[in-house]
Amino acid sequence: MNSNHDTLINELITLLTGKGAHVSFSEAVERLPANLRGVKPDNMPYSIWQLVEHIRIAQWDMLEFSRDTSHESPKWPDEYWPDEAAPGSDDAWDASLKKIDSDLQEFINLLKNADNIYEPFGHGSGQNLLREALQIADHTAYHTGEILAIRRMLCAWT
Repeated sequence: MNSNHDTLINELITLLTGKGAHVSFSEAVERLPANLRGVKPDNMPYSIWQLVEHIRIAQWDMLEFSRDTSHESPKWPDEYWPDEAAPGSDDAWDASLKKIDSDLQEFINLLKNADNIYEPFGHGSGQNLLREALQIADHTAYHTGEILAIRRMLCAWT
């Protein structure tokens, strides 16, 4: 690989892991009191749990789309958002966070091992690995901001 390619991959990894200009996803959910995970503040359509699950589902979908030509995405929007406002247990919360982290690591491994991140996939409508990386980072950052806003509304962020 050339140094420009390596530099781009490293910058994408920094972007994906949230180690840039704003709070990372993992920092945004860190030490969130369990009793606040399912609270929907006034005039907000979702809870932090619903945002976490939405991030998990969407990221998983983009990962699978990037590596599996036969992957079928969930039905939009119904299957990208959980119905329940709160996790069923601490284990469900922990499992969702672990899945977000492990799927992100899987995607990063795809990036690191890709020969050409610009080449369109053989399926889809012209998407490539670079686009999926940027979309994962953008999507997660957007909803991480919403998590932080909800935490502030709930007086659970300093």
